[in-house]
Amino acid sequence: MRRGGAAIAASFERELDALAHDALFPGLEVVAHHVRPGRGATELSVAIDRPGGADLSLCERVAARITANLAGIDAPYTLEVESAGLERPLTRPADYERFAGERARIVTSLTVNGGKTHRGILRGLRGEAVVVETEQGELLLPTATIKAANLEYDPRADLRRDKLQRKQKHGNDRKHGN
Repeated sequence: MRRGGAAIAASFERELDALAHDALFPGLEVVAHHVRPGRGATELSVAIDRPGGADLSLCERVAARITANLAGIDAPYTLEVESAGLERPLTRPADYERFAGERARIVTSLTVNGGKTHRGILRGLRGEAVVVETEQGELLLPTATIKAANLEYDPRADLRRDKLQRKQKHGNDRKHGN
């Protein structure tokens, strides 16, 4: 990486650490970030999340803050700030506790229970293993064997929840004569 790129990368790293502890960004979590040399400019990218999700407004505020703090460095860069998304990666042991009850897809480096890709409901951690409830029962996946993990978004579950909420609302409307 060129000298200017190294300065941008170091400032970017410091800024991400500061953002995660800034009271103006409560609950902000840096899920993943990358610094790559690009054609003529250093490429910076960061995926963020917070309880309740990261919306466009938060991404814009984070991008503005990073840009303002990198302004003093005379080196070209591009910056991408995005939400971790509905199928956000699970990168830290605490993520398995935080998202207990959610559907997840976990890929292991070793075969566990006949496979390397496991889907189910997260149930948290037990010692050094992630607990996943599968159709076959409870599965313990040693954290040391996890290559990749992410939440799994199920649009059908959203549709079912929406249908149930409409049904409950209309049922209440009928009871109250509306």
